[in-house]
Amino acid sequence: MIALYRRVLGERWRDLPEPVRTLHDGVAEAAGEADVERGGQILARLAALMMGFPPVAAATPVHVRFEADELGETWTRRFGDASFSSRQFAGVGRDAGLLCERFGVFEFAMALELSGDQMRLIHRRWRVLGVPLPQWLAPHWRAYESAENGVFRFFVEISHLLCGLIVRYKGWLKPQPPGPRV
Repeated sequence: MIALYRRVLGERWRDLPEPVRTLHDGVAEAAGEADVERGGQILARLAALMMGFPPVAAATPVHVRFEADELGETWTRRFGDASFSSRQFAGVGRDAGLLCERFGVFEFAMALELSGDQMRLIHRRWRVLGVPLPQWLAPHWRAYESAENGVFRFFVEISHLLCGLIVRYKGWLKPQPPGPRV
């Protein structure tokens, strides 16, 4: 089975920094640390709660479990005691060549763009319950993965026109060896 990001990126896969390729090439679990910020407006707090985003924290432990099958990957992210999951898969039809991610009733289609040592996830389309919605209603985000000193780094910032910042988290991950967790 060819790893999801390798399938979506095609020939560009080899241009990723080694730690980013490693994390997306069949790793089952990764662990690290992150800083989390959340927006203070009531709508931002409600959106973060609805999506299951982690609470505010500094240097909190992060654990990510990747469950891959022939159709895609389920990511379960745990920040301290809080966890949330999403399903990622290769887009088809109008979304061909894009990475799609589903959080409950929300689905987002993203282009994976390489820029220097970063892989940026660029929002292209979104749906709620399978219904396409206009881009101007969509949440806005900046998200990228990179490598620093041989370590996988991530940055995610999600905001919305109506409420400002919803969540921002950044940190690092290292693949974990297979076997029982302690």
